[in-house]
Amino acid sequence: MKILLIQPSPYDSNRKPIKKKKLYFVGLALPLLAALTPPEHEVEIILEILEDIPFDTDAELIGISSMGHGVVRSIDIAEEFRRRGKTVVLGGYMASLMAGEAKKYCDTVVVGDAELVWSELISDYEKGRLKPLYENRLKRGWFTTPPPRFDLIMDKNLGDFLPVQAGRGCPHSCSFCSVACLYEGTYVRKSVEEVVRDIRQVKELGYRKFLLLDDNIFADRVYLGKLLEEIRSLDMEWMSQCDIRIGSEDKLLKSLKDSGCTTLSFGLESITKESLKAMDKSWAKPEDYPKLIRNIQDHGIDVSTEMVVGGEADTLESIRATKAFIEDNRISVPRFYILTPIPGTRFFRDIEKQGRLVKEDIYSFDGTEAVYTHPNMTPDELTRAYWDLYRSLFTFRSIFKRNILRKEFPGNPGKYLFYTVVNLYYRHQISQGITPNIF
Repeated sequence: MKILLIQPSPYDSNRKPIKKKKLYFVGLALPLLAALTPPEHEVEIILEILEDIPFDTDAELIGISSMGHGVVRSIDIAEEFRRRGKTVVLGGYMASLMAGEAKKYCDTVVVGDAELVWSELISDYEKGRLKPLYENRLKRGWFTTPPPRFDLIMDKNLGDFLPVQAGRGCPHSCSFCSVACLYEGTYVRKSVEEVVRDIRQVKELGYRKFLLLDDNIFADRVYLGKLLEEIRSLDMEWMSQCDIRIGSEDKLLKSLKDSGCTTLSFGLESITKESLKAMDKSWAKPEDYPKLIRNIQDHGIDVSTEMVVGGEADTLESIRATKAFIEDNRISVPRFYILTPIPGTRFFRDIEKQGRLVKEDIYSFDGTEAVYTHPNMTPDELTRAYWDLYRSLFTFRSIFKRNILRKEFPGNPGKYLFYTVVNLYYRHQISQGITPNIF
């Protein structure tokens, strides 16, 4: 049979799927599921941000990813295919967190790590006994995957790097985090040999860069050290994300740089200590952020950040102060979201129990609008402060200050000019009321 796997694009403010000419951050889930599909079946992958969905497909089984801002589009796609008589599978983070809700729109829901149940699901479908739910999660220790089927997407207009995965999960349990919900404070990893195998595959496809997909590469420093020794010999550039406290590890930072690491992304969340404490992230010390960021940058590694506004102790003044923090620390490409109670998270349960939700439509919870009452500002004030912060940081003056007026610029002007172009594109999105996302 033929199987169609779809990575939906989020809607814009006019409820039209966002389109781009090139996709930089390629998802790994669909190429991995394709690799796990028995060879007698044909698999097609659609990346909607680059192409239209073939609703008239002759595929029997339709697999749709559901994640973040794309969840509403995922549902609409699922409903359309079901109207056409297709069998629809929904998976991904949002389906895993809200399995009961997801089941309303599909024939079966995959909860957790789809690789663990995909073969069983296909076998059950062939025998006409598809179950309404397939659930399995990786436990402590190790996991394994085949090489992803990148050959199914190489004809698409992709950026200059591909994803490789090392670990999943995180030892921290921040209350708002979907990763914490699914992995419950555990970190599981692939063998170093398997990660190296996947990096070699990317290199053989003609790429000189890869994105090391990992919720926190700093979760196991012994494992990371062994991995860096192997990566160094491959002569590749790469990026990843982890815990900001890696900024105090000079020896490890040197090894990261020597292995080809160019950029690390950090979820800093807030510069307000009490807000971090309320998120169960008291291990993060905002007073140390500038020192840690500078040390990472001094080792030749760029810093990317994601932060939330609307933490319990945030004020309009602290949100405005975040602008100075970003500029003073020369964060090239900052991203922000309003702290949002995602259904399934501990944060959602707490806010709901306290009767603080001001909106009932969970599908409007997209991180761009305050949906609960805050002790220090009204929901409307929080929403305005969020957009004011974005607009203030993506002025021409701020973009120039963060990317051109920095000591690293003369040594690598091409890189920072590229970041400038990214900022200008984000500026364009913000002017249209679209939150910049990684694509």
